[in-house]
Amino acid sequence: MATHTPYSPSAPSRAQVAALAGATVLEFGTDWCGYCQGAQALIGQAFGQHPEVRHLKIEDGPGRLLGRSFKVKLWPTLIFLRDGSEVARVVRPSNVGAIHEGFAALA
Repeated sequence: MATHTPYSPSAPSRAQVAALAGATVLEFGTDWCGYCQGAQALIGQAFGQHPEVRHLKIEDGPGRLLGRSFKVKLWPTLIFLRDGSEVARVVRPSNVGAIHEGFAALA
């Protein structure tokens, strides 16, 4: 199952992200990125097994402060957070297993 939700052009501040309680995944990318488009089926499949996890799709690029604060360099980048702190990161997932490893780090 692919996620068809577009990347949001507005992003929370780093302080707002740090204040998020529980499990959250930040997905950085852009709607026009071929790597991002290609990974959507894998990402959707993985999130289908974890509907309780908050998923924020955030548009990234030059001048986007949240992505810079997490040192995002390639898209898509999935950052797995527990109570606002990074516990895992997956960059350009090529298989669903890599994403499941990120979810396992949230446990």
